[in-house]
Amino acid sequence: MYHETVPVFRHYLGQMSAMVEKAGRGGALDTRIGNSFSAGQHFATAAGFSLRVACPLAGREVPDLPAALPPRLAVARATLGAMKPAEFEGASARVIRHRAGTADLEQSGQDFARLFGLPNFFFHLTMGYAALRMAGVPLGKSDFDGFHAYPEGFSFDKS
Repeated sequence: MYHETVPVFRHYLGQMSAMVEKAGRGGALDTRIGNSFSAGQHFATAAGFSLRVACPLAGREVPDLPAALPPRLAVARATLGAMKPAEFEGASARVIRHRAGTADLEQSGQDFARLFGLPNFFFHLTMGYAALRMAGVPLGKSDFDGFHAYPEGFSFDKS
């Protein structure tokens, strides 16, 4: 379960940090899609989810994170970086009791990570990314995943 979660979370927390830096201080992080959280709150929630998922799988308590977004992302990433694969032995069968909104859930570690944790992490990451794009922050797929590359001036808009 370590390899399915920790490296994934660490990579995308790094991507979020770069997006936050690119957004700057102009208010883009306050942008909302509909009545959803702001972009900044989505990123903060994703950072919290990374530890809310990895810590129980590793048999650790979930630590408190700083409220300010850049340090929150950095602390979450550093906390994950201190985790070792050995802490996750038996994690797929470990029973995780948690809340989703007002629902009380009990899931195996495998279901918790795959059906709850990773999807929720990526939901909040994607919503934050989309809100920043809506605010005019020049983000592309490479900013999201860190892997894609396109030539200068490339656009999918063919009109």
